[in-house]
Amino acid sequence: MNLDEIVGYQTVVLEGCDGVGKSTLGKRLSTRHGFTVVHSPRTPDHLNLASRYRTILDGTGRILFDRCFISELVYGPLHRGRSRINWSEAIDLAESVIRRSGVLVHLTAPPAVIHQRLLARDGEATSLEEITALVTGYERVFSTLADYTRVLTLDTSLRDLPSAG
Repeated sequence: MNLDEIVGYQTVVLEGCDGVGKSTLGKRLSTRHGFTVVHSPRTPDHLNLASRYRTILDGTGRILFDRCFISELVYGPLHRGRSRINWSEAIDLAESVIRRSGVLVHLTAPPAVIHQRLLARDGEATSLEEITALVTGYERVFSTLADYTRVLTLDTSLRDLPSAG
């Protein structure tokens, strides 16, 4: 995938596990191409995630998500035993991104590379086992979503993406 491919879209969803380069790439695209960055931190359990993202997607202008509903499909089952977004909602949201002239971008890297980035950035990192589970979880989720919409995959270990964290 060529990074120039991304800038032609009105809506960009950057997804992948912590330490893969979402914020770094998001800052670059925002600065150089005028995207408004929506960073999606942990949403309290009582809020409806699908509604939150539908509201954002109903807005105007160039939007870049630095993590969004897709991460709930990966982190939710691993950390809470369930996702707060079901597959029907996820597919609907992915299709909303596409209707908004958007693209889903799966950022990935080998677990050992991600582990080292997290250590360098934060001085600590989750276990290599958990990072491996997250990378595998994202691969499964994006494989399923690719049946419904276009997914671009970028191996960030092949690019110079210094930490923005």
